[in-house]
Amino acid sequence: MPDPAALPATLVISSRNYSSWSLRGWLMVRLAGLRCDVRRLESDHAVARAELLLQTSSTRIPYLDHDGLRIWDVLAIAEYLNELLPGAGMMPDDRAARARSRAISGEMHAGFLTLRASLPVNLRARHASFPIWSGVRADIDRITEIWRDCLDGWGGPYLFGDKPGIADAMYAPVCTRFQTYGVKLDPVSAAYTSMMLESEPMRAWFAEAAEEEDEVSELDLEVEF
Repeated sequence: MPDPAALPATLVISSRNYSSWSLRGWLMVRLAGLRCDVRRLESDHAVARAELLLQTSSTRIPYLDHDGLRIWDVLAIAEYLNELLPGAGMMPDDRAARARSRAISGEMHAGFLTLRASLPVNLRARHASFPIWSGVRADIDRITEIWRDCLDGWGGPYLFGDKPGIADAMYAPVCTRFQTYGVKLDPVSAAYTSMMLESEPMRAWFAEAAEEEDEVSELDLEVEF
């Protein structure tokens, strides 16, 4: 019987520059060590555009085609890969840490809607002084509270110890948002953000995003004061 992990796999993503969910799915595949082709839908593709502009309640991009299966939704992709390649260590060994990882990953998956709408992912953009309204600040405060709690409880430098996992992949796009909009952070959260942005997978993603020429004008915010 062939090794399932050796079977052909394709990850379908949308924009590297604008899509937080595509980044999460791609990081999951990297963490698992699954050999995988990546296919990108153009930003004017109807499904990709709906995902990028938050026009759908069901996010079906990215999706993973593997062994005759199509798996969408990044948490479903994460759980599938964790079962397929348990030796990759995508989830913590400790039961309490696994429970916390699932809880905070689910919170990111379902929540922080104000932050998503107000600070859309845009890797190419930089805003030195962007207005952070109270609803967005509440989301930022909750996220940094989660980070500090995990880093203190499990020793860092990643959220659950010395290697990145599913939870880090779930929060990675937030790190890009904080950079894009010049969000001021406490020292612990700032250090975690810098470490994530400087990691090899994130630098690789940024480099490929820089090569993409498509633009979504609605996500290229211009701020006037």
